[in-house]
Amino acid sequence: MVEKKSPASGWPIIQGDFHTGDAQSCVAVVTMGSHLDEQGICDAGAAIAGSCKTENLGLEKIIANVISNPNIRFILCCGTEVKGHLSGQSFMALHEGGVAGGKIVGAQGAIAFIENLSDEAIKRFQDQVEMVNIMESEDMGTIKAKIDELKAKDPGAFGAEPMVVEVKEEDGAGAEEATGEVQPLSGELALIHARMKIIERMVTDIGYRNKFAAGVYSGKIEGLMIGLIVSFVILGFILLG
Repeated sequence: MVEKKSPASGWPIIQGDFHTGDAQSCVAVVTMGSHLDEQGICDAGAAIAGSCKTENLGLEKIIANVISNPNIRFILCCGTEVKGHLSGQSFMALHEGGVAGGKIVGAQGAIAFIENLSDEAIKRFQDQVEMVNIMESEDMGTIKAKIDELKAKDPGAFGAEPMVVEVKEEDGAGAEEATGEVQPLSGELALIHARMKIIERMVTDIGYRNKFAAGVYSGKIEGLMIGLIVSFVILGFILLG
């Protein structure tokens, strides 16, 4: 028997559009843009199964639930891709390349920005699980067979305690994930979303740089004034002495 651990209290810690099964199973299943028989997938041996419509908040929720359960060692991605969002491709890219400047490295999704996960949480996700890609397959027989195959290779619980992270939802974003009603993005709208995010981060970065520059300038002036005062005091002692 392989070693198992207790997941975080109240697991799954993030609510969403999914079903749960045996918390000690090593397999989590993500059906991406498809709504399949998620309860049937859990009955077949998955710890958790559900869709993922967005390449930002949707991925963050999945990762939060995965790293809070060390028993999950495989993520099986199946179902159809979501047009514009490309949550499946973005998920694979996140596991492979991580995040740089808040954006998923190599992701093709329109708004592939991660805001709620620290570098430590992303590294934990990368180390804990292996990604298994059978996307575009909606065949329940194929999915169940792959679950059996992965369970037979169960390496046991990850060698660290559950990691709990908080995922903050923007207004309206949580409702989209919960109901599954996420509209596909056209190419033009996807480009606008991506550029708006990039501009927002550039403005924030400029603000930090300006604060730093102002602090340095203020420090130089303060140092100069202190130096002048000390010089005058020393000069006074010399003249009076």
